Amino acid sequence: MTWETVIGLETHVELATKTKIFCSCTTAFGGDPNTHCCPVCTGMPGTLPVLNKRVLEFAVKAGLALNCSITRYTKFDRKNYFYPDLPKAYQISQLYLPICRDGRVDIGGKTVRIHELHMEEDAGKLVHDPWIDQTRADYNRCGVPLIEIVTEPDFRTAEEVIAYLEKLKETLQYLGVSDCKMQEGSLRCDVNLSVRPAGSGELGTRTEMKNLSSFKAIARAIAYEANRQIELITEGKRVVQETRRWDENKDATYAMRSKENAQDYRYFPEPDIPPVRLSEEYLDALRAALPELAGAKRARYQADYSLPEYDCQMITSDPALAAFFEDTVALGAPPKQAANWIMGQVLAALSARAMEPKAMPLTPPTLARLIALVGEGRLNRNTAVKVFEAVFDSDGDVDAYVREHGLEQISDASLVEDVVTRVLASNPKSVADFRAGKDKAFGFLVGQVMRELKGKADPRAVNERLRARLAGEGPAPSRGGPRE
Repeated sequence: MTWETVIGLETHVELATKTKIFCSCTTAFGGDPNTHCCPVCTGMPGTLPVLNKRVLEFAVKAGLALNCSITRYTKFDRKNYFYPDLPKAYQISQLYLPICRDGRVDIGGKTVRIHELHMEEDAGKLVHDPWIDQTRADYNRCGVPLIEIVTEPDFRTAEEVIAYLEKLKETLQYLGVSDCKMQEGSLRCDVNLSVRPAGSGELGTRTEMKNLSSFKAIARAIAYEANRQIELITEGKRVVQETRRWDENKDATYAMRSKENAQDYRYFPEPDIPPVRLSEEYLDALRAALPELAGAKRARYQADYSLPEYDCQMITSDPALAAFFEDTVALGAPPKQAANWIMGQVLAALSARAMEPKAMPLTPPTLARLIALVGEGRLNRNTAVKVFEAVFDSDGDVDAYVREHGLEQISDASLVEDVVTRVLASNPKSVADFRAGKDKAFGFLVGQVMRELKGKADPRAVNERLRARLAGEGPAPSRGGPRE
């Protein structure tokens, strides 16, 4: 029998506000346990929550970018909560009138429907210590603002799930509503999965998988859980609706608890937060403020700069990187040259330092000046790379560095000619090898010329002159002028 996997996602996104959703505590990542909380976010008696207006703004922006209908009259609900990571024993969320509904995300010719997007507060974190048989509660994360994006069960493969999540992450980062760092819990995805015989219109019993901290883990968990359910059904056993946890070390899921339904949470309207009415003027202002998203940027780069699709994809992979590219081009750097430097040296430098593009010390004027020096023939590419590496961490003065280290490219043709003559005379065997068809000998000769000129000559000029001499041409006529 052929089986079909049916998947829906619940994605929790931590919003990039400075303070929590209902109080003024910081949302900064890290910190000693229980130092980023107050009576409001820990639910002490007599406290009242107040909605952070930036949370509302970010939620609406996300909904607009995801093609959702925005709820003009929205309110919060209490979700009674039975776990010790929320000390007040309920979570403020949205069930009946979520802020956004009926959206869609297009991925590779497929449309994924978004059932709803709602605002809610995050729970704290439980730290289990098996050595002393204790569970400790850290409430720093209580009240951190989230949006939860719930899809319809439209996915059939892990590849579709990852494509959707990549598109979602890209969109939210460009909007500036979240940094989407999975390693810090800013983007967390729960996977609801069931299997059914191919062609069947009925949904099977689903399980929900949690603790998925990377796209790779999500793909592996989907493959494992689908196979587990298929094996149960083919053996005549029953799939139990439950919440399961992904174990990264064992590469398997295991049962956590039975899967709750809405009635288990005993939702009722949140009495301490008044409903929110959104005006058309408010929504129009947010629509007008939406930035150009990655897909539109890629299309514009291809049209305006004639860049290959791959280049556009790489440059727009991060909004800070795209802004760096645009600023560098605005300063006069040829777009293709700027793209090459960013995809090569910039990304390599960031990777070596485990650094985010927005934290990069190098600025567009510095890279633009370096590209200009290469274009003017004052630096060759290899030397320019060394200069880049030297100035990257300090955003140093390129011209001053070149001047202080005597790196400006040799442009004296007669000096290059003299060195070529000496190298050919000193290496008769390599000359004979090249003329006998051994191409490696030519590379050796080029290297010898560049070494004598301390790497400061134009490699193209050296190549051209060597080939001409090896082809039997005489020395180039002297042009006079000073030698460097």
